[in-house]
Amino acid sequence: MALLSSSPSLSITSPNYRYYPSRRLCLYPITATHVVAPHLIDKSSLIISETSSEDQLWAAACLRVRSFHEFKPSTFGIQDHKRYLAEREFEALKERIAGKRTGFNRVSCLNATLPLSQLLSLFDDDLCPQCKFRENGEDRVVVGTLDVNQCTNLPDEITGKKPEGIEGQFARGYLSNVCVAKELHRNGLGYDIIAKSKAVAQKWGITDLYVHVAVNNEPAKQLYMKSGFVYENDEPAWQARFLDRPRRLLLWLGLPGNQNW
Repeated sequence: MALLSSSPSLSITSPNYRYYPSRRLCLYPITATHVVAPHLIDKSSLIISETSSEDQLWAAACLRVRSFHEFKPSTFGIQDHKRYLAEREFEALKERIAGKRTGFNRVSCLNATLPLSQLLSLFDDDLCPQCKFRENGEDRVVVGTLDVNQCTNLPDEITGKKPEGIEGQFARGYLSNVCVAKELHRNGLGYDIIAKSKAVAQKWGITDLYVHVAVNNEPAKQLYMKSGFVYENDEPAWQARFLDRPRRLLLWLGLPGNQNW
């Protein structure tokens, strides 16, 4: 199953960000050919909430690095490079949430988390040690994450047109950095975290919610469209070539309270 993700925003996953400390280290985008057998989980202990601690933010940053990039196991300095990428995302995420990035009225990181004890019984890999955090005396793991952005547009992305005028500064929102741990695809976690993001956006007064998705990312398109998003626009081919990335679609969702809903 392909990566369930939307466009990253102002982070290490931006198409303008490239870092190669040596010729022996190569960073590869994850594609639909990288398939991992899913594990069925008990979602009764699933918690989806806005991030409340820096430890949880760090765990989310690690999941994003793990989800948006693939490294050859034999590459030199792979662990150091992964940590560097996570640190970049962690610091950028803190700045966005604190309102220190121009153009963002408000940003919230939503995380889906499960108890560490439940995941350890399912599989043994790097998800648990990398994406673990401790909260209220319990070890939990971030298994899904996204950002809700209240802003007029995201840098280097096609911009939504609804609503028009000055109202768009406060009533227009974007989802970004949407990902679910690859081992836990097909458990409905993507739908769950997007449903929560709609509630957060509505609480902020957002009436028009957008998400960008690569034209060749069929699983992500199905996720968003089954969650109520519809096509509004697509990125010009020249812009995608200039930014060295797959062409993207812009999908729109009208939230309750929107006169077009």
